[in-house]
Amino acid sequence: MIAIAFGNATLRQLVFIEYFSELRAHQLSTITLIILCSIYVMLVFPFLSIQNGKQAIMIGCLWVGLTVLFEFSLGRIVNRSWENLLQDYNLMEGRIWLLFLLCLLLLPFALYHIKKD
Repeated sequence: MIAIAFGNATLRQLVFIEYFSELRAHQLSTITLIILCSIYVMLVFPFLSIQNGKQAIMIGCLWVGLTVLFEFSLGRIVNRSWENLLQDYNLMEGRIWLLFLLCLLLLPFALYHIKKD
């Protein structure tokens, strides 16, 4: 998923920023990341051997935790301020990053229930 995220960020910087405002490019990038990661998760899902809904939620929690840890760690390494890092979490300003994290959390659970039936 890290490669997908970096590829998506590159797409945002090289294409979306050229044609849209920074906010709109961020929103579009978040949506493309949701789509790309959903496809990836559907492809790797059979290899996860999820046994129940609780395990699926735990995997989603792990993915969200690792994503946030990676995002903040990398951000601090490249000297981004805490204010700048937290900006993407501000729904009142049109930032929809939390939507991606919610999808990442729930996707294993949803796929488990779809595949179970």
